Amino acid sequence: MTTMRAAVCVRAGGPEVLEVRELPVPAVRAGWSLVRVRGTGLNRSELRTRQGHSPGVRFPRVLGIECVGTVAASTDPRLPEGTTVAAVMGEMGRAFDGGYAEYALLPNALLMPLTTTLPWDVLAALPETYLTAHGALDALGIGPGSHGRLLIRGGTSSVGLAAASIAAGHGLEVAATTRRPEKAAALTAHALIDDGGPLTALTRLWPEGPDWVLDLVGARTAVESLHLVRRGGTVCVAGSLSGWLVPDFEPIAQMPSGTKLTAFHSDNLKGATGVLQRIVTEVEAGTYRPHVDRVFALDDIAAAHRYMEEDRAAGKLVVLP
Repeated sequence: MTTMRAAVCVRAGGPEVLEVRELPVPAVRAGWSLVRVRGTGLNRSELRTRQGHSPGVRFPRVLGIECVGTVAASTDPRLPEGTTVAAVMGEMGRAFDGGYAEYALLPNALLMPLTTTLPWDVLAALPETYLTAHGALDALGIGPGSHGRLLIRGGTSSVGLAAASIAAGHGLEVAATTRRPEKAAALTAHALIDDGGPLTALTRLWPEGPDWVLDLVGARTAVESLHLVRRGGTVCVAGSLSGWLVPDFEPIAQMPSGTKLTAFHSDNLKGATGVLQRIVTEVEAGTYRPHVDRVFALDDIAAAHRYMEEDRAAGKLVVLP
């Protein structure tokens, strides 16, 4: 095959700037291998890039900060042709073309070989979402053997649902918030409706407060989360659904003494191949239960971005080329 279909972001703008085009299949070069893309998860960072909020990105560009697939042409002995791989971040879809295509030329250092029997739509829902959720829980100090109560703010986001799945697998008691009552059914944890007022339902559920708060809403709720967590507990901000900056943040005045604030960003992923393989194994065993909200075809990429931009999803959106 000399050509492939790809969704090209031709300029900054609305979903209509994503155009499916025929492009040459990228030529393999030293240090890079060609991956036949079998699935790609959608992420809000791609939405912001499409809108023009990633200053280093030049258009036209094939977006997509993650993908799963099989090696089609390799320059790395550890990645023979046919190997199932995942790739995440590393400037995919920003500095070079990403996963919104039938083929992607990717740096060997990004490729994570996996052994799995999962269908492509489920596997495509895991890399960015579950690695971010795992990393955020790790930043909170949560892992196998942990005991306590976890509140997830932004619980119907793909990362929120993944974090709840992992935490439940560890045996934690989990509560999660959503602003959309119609999405509450997607929550397997204690569902709390966040209408912008005090979370009185949380006080009734856990009078002493949660031991940890994973805040995926971000700027709008971070200070409030510091007062929801029990004294001495930890808040991790790992999302930006409400923006990046907390205005007029005064740590000494606004943080209860002894309460801890940390953060996680998926650029901080370390040892990702081993972690992702363990996640895949836990999904295969039924310990983690990923939630795929909807699967789109590549031809429907504009509709998929519109669906994401309208905040209609409860869980992960996946595109299968």
